[in-house]
Amino acid sequence: MTTTNEYILTWQCPDNSGVLAKVSQSLFLHGAFIMETSQYSDPYTDTFFSRIAFDDRNLTVAEDEFITALDELAKPLNMTYQFRRKNQVPNIVIAVSKDDHCLVSLLTKWKSGALPVNIVAIVSNHNDCKSLANWHEIPFYHLPISKDTKSQQEEKMLAIMKKYHADLLVLARYMQILSDNLCQQLQGRAINIHHSFLPSFKGAKPYHQAHKRGVKVIGATAHYVTADLDEGPIIVQEVKPINHTFTIEQMVHMGHDIEATALSHAVRFHAEQRVCLNGSKTVILV
Repeated sequence: MTTTNEYILTWQCPDNSGVLAKVSQSLFLHGAFIMETSQYSDPYTDTFFSRIAFDDRNLTVAEDEFITALDELAKPLNMTYQFRRKNQVPNIVIAVSKDDHCLVSLLTKWKSGALPVNIVAIVSNHNDCKSLANWHEIPFYHLPISKDTKSQQEEKMLAIMKKYHADLLVLARYMQILSDNLCQQLQGRAINIHHSFLPSFKGAKPYHQAHKRGVKVIGATAHYVTADLDEGPIIVQEVKPINHTFTIEQMVHMGHDIEATALSHAVRFHAEQRVCLNGSKTVILV
């Protein structure tokens, strides 16, 4: 039995009549066997977004020739795209501080095969999660941060990403604010989990603030990191209903579960090339 390779093509371009037909026709002419497709036309930005998964069972050209054909197709359409083999999953570095609930969720889903990534390193400003990293045989880097060492430690973090050819930095309750310079260098390549349903209840003790206000839902928000704190493009939001009987402790415990779920979903969407940046928002192609 001949083994087939599966591919993912995610693309976007100015929305004009026939853009999907032109891309689909090119795939057809080169023998791509389409297995999954999703698309969205944004009427506010006049942008067309699409994700196509296909295999090479009938492909009539070599992979490099196919990429050349994509480049030629992209120019007149003013199209940007991401293209890779499905099994070439992204390498990720996880940054964490003391709380490990999000890290544990990512590690568990990665080990089970539910999260299509390679976790190549864990960095932290504390040593609390070192034993967990060691148990999973993942390189652990302790990068304590002070006002005087922040820039040097961020350079080390970038060096670690470069060393392991990491495509994404995941902030799994990493309780440090990244510098504007690092945010710019990692634009679209760093995901953070915010411990509330943005944009409400920013800052310290969000669950205490929510409890004081008598909220009826609590939530978490996974978003891309930008220089504007907690205002990056939102990828996933999860919420759970609560009522007046919930204690602060119960809200914290439920919140941890929601944070872990939201972050895992966001990392999976990014890894599967389902997320397209659309200005200050995202388009999720599922």
